[in-house]
Amino acid sequence: MYLIDTNIILELLLDQDRAGEVEQFLRNVPSERLYLSEFALYSLGIILFRHRQHAVFQEIVQDLVVADGVQLVRLEQAEMHRVVRSAQRYNLDFDDAYQYAVAETYDLVIVSFDGDFDGTERGRRLPGEIPVE
Repeated sequence: MYLIDTNIILELLLDQDRAGEVEQFLRNVPSERLYLSEFALYSLGIILFRHRQHAVFQEIVQDLVVADGVQLVRLEQAEMHRVVRSAQRYNLDFDDAYQYAVAETYDLVIVSFDGDFDGTERGRRLPGEIPVE
């Protein structure tokens, strides 16, 4: 099961260099094996609203979460110590530490273009490294 980092969705939305790799990943992995943290969803909202892309945000929610069934996950207040521990242990900023703590809590593989996860115990996978299921 895979935790999709914010930058994976942005790569596709912004049609950047590796958008095709992301698209293939999303097509090849059954949606019931894909997870998105609420924090990542809100981060996408912040970025897209800043660029007046309200409709794009609504499409993401509709397409990924409602229609495709990508699972939204979050940390409870009692689990915030995991974010702090991850930040201190691996020298991660808040957003990466949150994602890491979510992956740890739900036992998910982090799918990200962010190399900051490379120095962690869980590491990360690139979308193109995920086997076709």
